[in-house]
Amino acid sequence: MTPSDMSGKVALVTGAASGLGRATAIALAKAGADVAVVDVNAAGLEETAGEIATLGRRSVVHATNLAVHENCAPAVQAAVDAFGRLDALCNVAGVIKFAHTPEMSAEDYALTIAVNLNAPFFLSQAAIPHLLDANGAIVNVTSSAAFVGEAYVAAYCASKAGLTHMTKALAMEYSHKPIRINAVAPGGMMTGIVNGMTMPDDVDYALIKRFSGLRGLVEVEDVATVIAYLASPAAEGFHGACINMDRGITAG
Repeated sequence: MTPSDMSGKVALVTGAASGLGRATAIALAKAGADVAVVDVNAAGLEETAGEIATLGRRSVVHATNLAVHENCAPAVQAAVDAFGRLDALCNVAGVIKFAHTPEMSAEDYALTIAVNLNAPFFLSQAAIPHLLDANGAIVNVTSSAAFVGEAYVAAYCASKAGLTHMTKALAMEYSHKPIRINAVAPGGMMTGIVNGMTMPDDVDYALIKRFSGLRGLVEVEDVATVIAYLASPAAEGFHGACINMDRGITAG
């Protein structure tokens, strides 16, 4: 893989207070980018911003709830106001709720769709005019759950499949424009989203194991490196791609 070079460029990363979002923001800063970090967790964002500063790069912190679609465009504008441009949008924020489908609350379903599917759409909607000016990129984080059905997470699977197909649809829409739109689909990673998961008491763990990787969990930093690569000009050959990083979960 050609090393990513984001020198002089600006990236916006959602979910940047922890986990893969933080790792992505740091990977982009290491590649030379200034980074707008967005999350609902303000304290976590400040920690991420501190790590970016130690790398000699600038950041702007924008704490907001992206489940509310009206908050998406202001997040993009905050990045542009701070740095005068936007070269990459990395939609990393995600929510997963395990439940027996008849018992999933309407609130949990709505939150899953709002964060995983709606927010990337409305962020992209606001970012595209700036990315066209910069010959920039969108990188969406989907999941191996976009490609295989997984028990007890029907809403999550639907949201990630939708985001994967949205990536392809946007890529087709902008086939003749100076923008690249791609996705990364990780398998399970040891992040805050995993640590905070709760299961119904009577789940069938044989079903859970069907979508557990035979090679274990994916390394967060490895996924962040690929996101940073796709965000950079080095990945000019990628458009409408979804790179599976699931240690073989979807291979068969």
